[in-house]
Amino acid sequence: MKNKTYVYQKLKMSILNISLLSLVFALSCSSGDSDSTDVPTNLNVDISIIGSNDNNPNGDGSGTVQVSASANNAVRYAFRFKNGDQIGSEMGSIEHTFTQNGTNTYNITVWAYSRSGEFINQSYSVDVYKSDEAFATLVFSDEFDNEGRPDDQKWHHQVIPPNNGSWHNDELQHYTDRPENSFVSDGSLKIKAIKEQYSYNGSTKEYTSARLNTKFAFTYGRVEVRAKLPSNAGTWPAIWTLGANVNETGNYFGYQYGSVGWPLCGEIDIMEQTGWDKSNTISHFHWGDLNTEEYMDTGGETTVANTSSEYHIYAMEWDSESIKTYVDDTLVFELPNTNNKPYNHEHYLILNIAIGGNLGGDVPSDFTEDTFEIDYVRIYQ
Repeated sequence: MKNKTYVYQKLKMSILNISLLSLVFALSCSSGDSDSTDVPTNLNVDISIIGSNDNNPNGDGSGTVQVSASANNAVRYAFRFKNGDQIGSEMGSIEHTFTQNGTNTYNITVWAYSRSGEFINQSYSVDVYKSDEAFATLVFSDEFDNEGRPDDQKWHHQVIPPNNGSWHNDELQHYTDRPENSFVSDGSLKIKAIKEQYSYNGSTKEYTSARLNTKFAFTYGRVEVRAKLPSNAGTWPAIWTLGANVNETGNYFGYQYGSVGWPLCGEIDIMEQTGWDKSNTISHFHWGDLNTEEYMDTGGETTVANTSSEYHIYAMEWDSESIKTYVDDTLVFELPNTNNKPYNHEHYLILNIAIGGNLGGDVPSDFTEDTFEIDYVRIYQ
């Protein structure tokens, strides 16, 4: 009986051991199944080249790409650009700038990791353009290749007098959106000042002209305007910008960018020419100090031959450090750009001819009309 009991106990222990082994095996299989389902799947990667469009498929010259990734079961991601080190990112997004000039092909590898360290990865090849030029990408232009009215998608006629029925600076004209005062023909925009009586909202003036504002606001860039200037005394042509937060009566942007008024909005006179000196052009800056709100201004001038009979390029280069104005390749004036000046936000471009006023001066009695002719307007960033 004792031996039978012993055999029975041994058998019972063997069955118990087999059961435990079976349980361990089952748990092991279950753990293995869990690991297999923890591997990330469906890795989706989006690579965006900054400034890429139909005209610049490889980017705007900044050399910068933005990469974002997502995957099922992924808790972190990593990226490698060209042959560099792996860079981790829990959010699955990263920005990278390539530094080699020109258009080059780069490999980008993306990893998605699970909580347990399992991963999947994919590699991509992209062509990216990097320029050593400060302003390489054309962001706004009008070559004036159409005929008739200026392009309504690009230009806004400012016609409402902001100064109690008149314009500032004692100007003598009304601005209109009539084809008599602004039109495109033979590859150039003509802004024409005319001696004629014209009334607007009960205010009558003896001259008309046009003032065109771009419907494009920008911060920093190079502006080029190739133009011939009017030749008659009393005419005051200008190529200039205002801060888009000026909210001046009749401007295109309204209070979209704010409403600080002038001079806190900032003004950049790329080119002005007085009515009494047609051999020189002026570049001037007006602003309100952002700390004290005190009015400030400064500028310079340069001699320019044949301003009415020959085209010249009037340009500005504007960045966070300075604003430089040019006629052709001649530097006219450079203004340091500091945090107390309103030149670190959106501005828009203005083209106009004023008659008389502060810089127009006396208008001859025999004046009939004169034209400001613009071959093209280009803005680069």
